[in-house]
Amino acid sequence: MPKAIYETIYKDLKQKIETDIFAYQELLPSENTLIRTYNCSRNTLRRAVSRLVSDGYVQTMQGKGVRNIYQPAAQTSFTIGEIESFRESAVRNGHHPLTSVLLFTEFAINEKQAARTGFPVGTDIYYIQRLHYLDDMPLILNHNYFLKEAVPGLTKKIAEHSIYQYLEETLHMTIVNSKRIMTVEKMTEIDEKYLKMNAEDYNCMAVVSSQTFNSDGVMFEYTQSRHRPDYFRFYDNAVRKSV
Repeated sequence: MPKAIYETIYKDLKQKIETDIFAYQELLPSENTLIRTYNCSRNTLRRAVSRLVSDGYVQTMQGKGVRNIYQPAAQTSFTIGEIESFRESAVRNGHHPLTSVLLFTEFAINEKQAARTGFPVGTDIYYIQRLHYLDDMPLILNHNYFLKEAVPGLTKKIAEHSIYQYLEETLHMTIVNSKRIMTVEKMTEIDEKYLKMNAEDYNCMAVVSSQTFNSDGVMFEYTQSRHRPDYFRFYDNAVRKSV
């Protein structure tokens, strides 16, 4: 089954749902209509719809069709089950994103960093501190570690725009999966400084640590994202399995 066709259909249906072309709680066009629209096989269309179901965008109703159940988040939200950049999440939720690079440097991983990130001691990496703004409000402080040999040519300018866009469109990397751990941690002086938080109001941060792998099975990124707790929101769509 051609992945390009399935991906194109999925992204087009998702865009139409997010922009209210297909209204909330209404049925999408029939399966036969969509097959004619996209000039695709029934299996290809069903695979695209199945992914929308997994993402929480639609619900299949036997004998009736596919209903739009998507509602945009009031705050920006990240999807647990997908690998999504800050910029992609902001655009999906109808917000204006901006990224400021606070630090861009290179070094070799030491023992303490190896224990935290999962990169072997001595690995050459790019280390980047980035501050993400949403509608001019600083919300996320990212500590990015990128495997240097996997992301040749990475620059501060690229980091200010979209590293994942560079990886996928310029380096043609296929990003496959990301292992994530979510914790609540004490706020640091750096958090307080850049995220404009008052220590009297907030003394903790929502922290998401992730190890991300490409199609070669190589861990090319370790990132710790430190979120303002009053704007932290991760979204998941859980499905109960039949016993």
